[in-house]
Amino acid sequence: MTFDLILRNAAIVDREGRADIGISGGKFAAIEAGLPATGAPEHDCGGRLVVPGFVETHIHLDKSCLLGRCNCEKGTLDEAIAEVVKAKRAFTEEDVYQRASQTLEKAIKNGTNQMRTHVEVDPRVGLTSFRALKQLKLDYSWAIDLQLCVFPQEGLLDDPGCDAVMLQALREGADVVGGAPYMDKDSHSQIGRIFEMAKEFDVDIDFHLDFGLDPAHLDLDEVCRMADATGWGGRVAIGHVTKLSAMPKAAFDAAAKRLADAGVAVTVLPATDLFLTGRDADHNVPRGVTPAHKLRAQGVNCSISTNNVLNPFTPFGDCSLIRMINLYANVTQVAATADLTGCLDMVTSGSAKLINRADYGIAVGHPADLVVLDCATKAQAVCEIAQPLFGLKRGVRTFDKPAAMLHKPN
Repeated sequence: MTFDLILRNAAIVDREGRADIGISGGKFAAIEAGLPATGAPEHDCGGRLVVPGFVETHIHLDKSCLLGRCNCEKGTLDEAIAEVVKAKRAFTEEDVYQRASQTLEKAIKNGTNQMRTHVEVDPRVGLTSFRALKQLKLDYSWAIDLQLCVFPQEGLLDDPGCDAVMLQALREGADVVGGAPYMDKDSHSQIGRIFEMAKEFDVDIDFHLDFGLDPAHLDLDEVCRMADATGWGGRVAIGHVTKLSAMPKAAFDAAAKRLADAGVAVTVLPATDLFLTGRDADHNVPRGVTPAHKLRAQGVNCSISTNNVLNPFTPFGDCSLIRMINLYANVTQVAATADLTGCLDMVTSGSAKLINRADYGIAVGHPADLVVLDCATKAQAVCEIAQPLFGLKRGVRTFDKPAAMLHKPN
């Protein structure tokens, strides 16, 4: 067997011991210890952890990098929505592309090679952002696979004309349909309409859902009911779901069982959820971050993701999913080793399952997508915010990020 590249002495995620990785034709061709030299270029990983690359399941490229255009004085959800509504009036395809590409390149350099981005479409912005990101998807396909999830940030049923714009985006190739049911007076009717669109175009669903700290009313129950009724289990995700963080254990466990039984996945967005929730508290401020590791323990597929970057929803961010899972682990007080290692799963294998990537993973025959981390174990990756050193997409090097070096005196 001949190879285009051999990575030696790799600690492959979820595999015992160390092995060599042979890559040929953009795919993993052999994974075993002691691969014979074939004259192909070789790289010694030195026992460092190799993962298939990070998977960003929930981000908003179209409205990233808006600081300077928007006021951010109160830090509330209502303010953030209102400020971005004003900013959207000036969006052009060129503007969206420039800001989104800046954010996307940060993600690539931080080890992300799969991404689902939410894209706002409505009668005001039209398909401006969607078309810009369609071009971005093509232009950066050498480094990242990008799914476009169109959704109505300002409401669907209560925003005349929005339904038609959503349908046009789906006709033009949107990969996923999303919703924000809390933006309509009748949230359940929006949920029903989104399921209708998903069935018509045979696409997955990804909702913004149950954002807040009052769990008295949960739209997740209706989403689970519709997933059961339509057979869409395994193709539905819900993001934020901060109301789960405010539930007592018995109610939380019941919700977890409902989600697991219905095949509805959950994405937790620590940076945004921390920034926006609990704004009305002047002491004992609630965190508002749902403990995804506890949902996972009850069979719910979960991911951790970035959401917003440098805008009124989250005025911070560098698109590092390693940093995000470390933040999550601190905030939710993750202690057990199994839960720590599970945090890495929530930006790798679990996230890939959420976006239904069947060919994800370091296995013979799969696309040769990988990232080498400056650590040896999954727990170290989370605890030490281990930095990615380099990455491959379909066997081609996409970025380098050399480890820092000390220059000790002689």
